[in-house]
Amino acid sequence: MFQPRKILVPTDFSEDADLAFRTALSIAGNYEARIFLLHVIGKQDLADYCLDQNIVDRVLNESIVFSNDKLQEVIDRIQQGGIVKVIPDVRKGQPYEEILNEASERKIDLIVIASHGKTGLQKYLIGSVTEKVMKEAKCPVLLIPRQEK
Repeated sequence: MFQPRKILVPTDFSEDADLAFRTALSIAGNYEARIFLLHVIGKQDLADYCLDQNIVDRVLNESIVFSNDKLQEVIDRIQQGGIVKVIPDVRKGQPYEEILNEASERKIDLIVIASHGKTGLQKYLIGSVTEKVMKEAKCPVLLIPRQEK
C-alpha cells in the first residue's frame, strides 16, 4: 500500500494552493509524513530593463525574505499548531523546473498541487506549471481541482 513519507506542496499563495496544502496536511497526518511547502520565485530578467545589478539583487533578496515570511504565515494560518512537520522552502528559477528539482533532491513520495495558480488561465484548462509537473514528475502527483466560488 502506498504510504507517502515526504510530500511536496508547491504554492503561489493562491486559494487553490491553500486547498492543496490542506489536503496534504490531511494525508500527512494519516501517514506521519513531512510536508515540504515550496514557493518558487520566477526568474525575472530585471537586468534586461537596464536596471542596476545592485537594484536587481536587492529586489530579489527582498522577494526571498517576503516569500519566507508569507510561507510561515500560510503554515500558521492553515496548520494552526498541528502535529505535522512542515518545512518551508523558497527557490528561484523556472517554477516547474524548481518543483521537479525539489522533488528529486528531497526524494519526495507525493506531490500535491493545485490545478491552477494565479495566472488567470481559462477555467477548464490545467495551468502550464501543473501540466509540466504532472508530465515529468518521477513520483505520484495528486491534482487538486480549482474550487468554484
